[in-house]
Amino acid sequence: MTMKITSYSTWIVPPRWLFLKIETDAGIVGWGEPVLEGKAHTVETAVGEMMEYLIGRDPSHIEDIWQILYRGAFYRGGPILMSALAGIDQALWDIKGKRYNAPVHDLIGGRCRDSIRIYQWIGGDRPADVGKAALEAKNSGSTAIKMNGTAEMQIVDSHQKIDALVARIGAIRDACGPYFGIGVDFHGRIHRPMARLIARELEQFNLLFIEEPVLSEHPEELLEIRRHCNVPIAAGERLYSRYDFKRIFELGAVDIIQPDLSHAGGITECRKIAAMAETYDVAVAPHCPLGPIALAACLQLDAVSYTAFIQEQSLGIHYNQGSDLLDYLDDPGLFHYSGGFVDIPDGPGLGIEINEKTVIDKAVESHRWRNPVWRHDDGSVAEW
Repeated sequence: MTMKITSYSTWIVPPRWLFLKIETDAGIVGWGEPVLEGKAHTVETAVGEMMEYLIGRDPSHIEDIWQILYRGAFYRGGPILMSALAGIDQALWDIKGKRYNAPVHDLIGGRCRDSIRIYQWIGGDRPADVGKAALEAKNSGSTAIKMNGTAEMQIVDSHQKIDALVARIGAIRDACGPYFGIGVDFHGRIHRPMARLIARELEQFNLLFIEEPVLSEHPEELLEIRRHCNVPIAAGERLYSRYDFKRIFELGAVDIIQPDLSHAGGITECRKIAAMAETYDVAVAPHCPLGPIALAACLQLDAVSYTAFIQEQSLGIHYNQGSDLLDYLDDPGLFHYSGGFVDIPDGPGLGIEINEKTVIDKAVESHRWRNPVWRHDDGSVAEW
């Protein structure tokens, strides 16, 4: 039986998310999370423009719809368009899974794991007592954490900041023991003259990974950092398609890729990116400091991606003040956390049920989240 898309709705909800619901004439609905942090209203407009093409179409033709929305636009790619496309793609897979009463991972090859390791975020953008926060995370069952390594860092800066960073990470290692997982995210705040020095200083802590020591638009420098230290290098949250990842793979610039399923074209595109990673023996750790729909989509990809090894998730993250990851679910227990792992959902579609009443109520509150603008001591703009 042919099914048709009949309508869609979007809601901007706190803390900084955008939810999409696509409806069909069969009564089956799909949910997606098409959002770019700080640009939710812009992405919402892009979703509306894309959905004009889809009313009346069969939602099961996911690959064809993806190609229309991507290749049918003369100007393509980038964070706004690919985030809009990502949320639509998630919702279409949710519909297909519900139609066939199967989880998405059953429809894209079948799962190769039952659960995946997760890490807990500690410390905000200006980390302080991270040793205590890491120990609390460990005592609550986490086996790994991630923290931001540093605040503003000039292109050439004082070694005092490096010493402070070393002290913070040393406090975590001392508090949590030699085998606790520590990921250090630099948010692309470090520039070439400091990056290799910092990476070398961190080798002593046997880190899980160093994330975005420089921005992804400098893949040659990512490669040089890899050559100068023995810590796995991770990047990719600001890459938006397999074409963006292509040069990263060809150079051998990173050990771990972090595509975001709400920014990089959704499940359809990230499945292809993960397959590319496997051919280069590169690990996959999807980026996801977002909401429950984005996490559910990530877990579907994790289920079928052999080199996926750890999953970011936003439970308790400092961005989520007032509305946390589980608040929008009918059954928060669908994300079953245990022993530092989360189970792969087995329900149809994305495996979760969104509480639409909560979404509608929270959309009245809405949000206009913006990332801060930082400046160096000399008044110039700093990377955030």
